[in-house]
Amino acid sequence: MTKINIARDFSLFPGGRYRTDGEHSGEEFRDEYLVPALAKNELVQIELDGTRGYGSSFLEETFGGLVRIGHTPEDLLKMIVLVSRKPALVEEIQDYINAAALN
Repeated sequence: MTKINIARDFSLFPGGRYRTDGEHSGEEFRDEYLVPALAKNELVQIELDGTRGYGSSFLEETFGGLVRIGHTPEDLLKMIVLVSRKPALVEEIQDYINAAALN
């Protein structure tokens, strides 16, 4: 299992959607952390707690973006383990994954 703690391994201050929006974007996190981790074909545990918060654009680009680059929601929900003390945050991310498949 690959473990990624966003606050420790990426940033305390996740940014916007795209790299052009500034540092620590959802696009950067997806491409530099999640895509390589998923390529190992093992579970990826993502620790969400510890940051100063998440914008919806960061979360949607990170997780919905995985669907847009070819992962199915079913596979993602099997391969990614989301860890947070906030169940609503986990549900929000799952919603972004499922919604991306509809577009």
